[in-house]
Amino acid sequence: MKFTLALEGDKIALQNYLREHNWLTENETIITVEKPGEGNMNMVARIITPNKSIIIKQARGFVQKYPNIPAPIERIKVENDFYKLISKIRNLKSYMPTMIGYDSENYVMAMEDLGTGSNYSDVYKKGVKVPDETIDAAIDYLSKLHNHSFSEETITDFSDNLALRKLNYEHLFIYPLMEENGFNLDDVQAGLQTVAVEYKTDKVLNKKMKYLGESYLLSGNVLLHGDYYPGSWLNINGEFKVIDPEFCFFGKPEYDLGVLIAHLKIAQATENQIDSIWKKYAQPAGFSKHLTQKFIGMEIIRRIIGLAQLPLELTLDGKKNLLEEAREFVVNE
Repeated sequence: MKFTLALEGDKIALQNYLREHNWLTENETIITVEKPGEGNMNMVARIITPNKSIIIKQARGFVQKYPNIPAPIERIKVENDFYKLISKIRNLKSYMPTMIGYDSENYVMAMEDLGTGSNYSDVYKKGVKVPDETIDAAIDYLSKLHNHSFSEETITDFSDNLALRKLNYEHLFIYPLMEENGFNLDDVQAGLQTVAVEYKTDKVLNKKMKYLGESYLLSGNVLLHGDYYPGSWLNINGEFKVIDPEFCFFGKPEYDLGVLIAHLKIAQATENQIDSIWKKYAQPAGFSKHLTQKFIGMEIIRRIIGLAQLPLELTLDGKKNLLEEAREFVVNE
């Protein structure tokens, strides 16, 4: 890797790099390099010139937010390939940024800057209601994504993203229920470690979670976003947008929908809002509500007692109630 993206690096060197790849014209100069948001997996920068702004994203051999966790650097190519597929689908491409270019040597992707906005992480705050129109837009995108028919050749040629999924598998299905994983949940909220012990020592739950993880690792014929939650959604001037599909793969649609519903439950969405999701989501052939519920349970458990914590303002009792419901979802046959 010859180029390393940095927010406070040499602007002239960055400018020359971008010109070399025709992402800037010879006359364009960089005014500002800034951080567009909180990225977890990759290094991301907004490049601002007098004429435009673009987003540059670079993968490294580790998780950007947690440099001690190794991660397959090829994930950026899989994400780029996802955007290329979406760019050919008329009713989906308006939800996502347009690709500008990809540098395979340096694992760098350049894309359209959708504009200044924010993700939807505010929905986790106490007293913040999840807007109905946000849920409708989120379901519309997922329904269209999951029901688009791809050729066998496209599915076969698309990466299974298995290296990244195996890393994710550990954090989804294994790590949260390990009795000794080096993460003291009392640092998140006093008393949470004691609450978690009941689930970490539950042999039935552990067995069911590992079995569920095998479903996650299976391939399928439905294209998944792979990390479909409010942190991957953007509010740009009131318009719903979707980013960060680095965990994408062709698999089981129940996973994407389960993650979505889990986060809305964590965000205290109403029962009517949850019911509306089941009614409005266009189920692909062979879809299983039962499997979806298991993924809902998994995601709630891992977000409350796993490493990938959310900016939650729930009471300890609120988390206990969610964990009890989540366990029932996972173990219920």
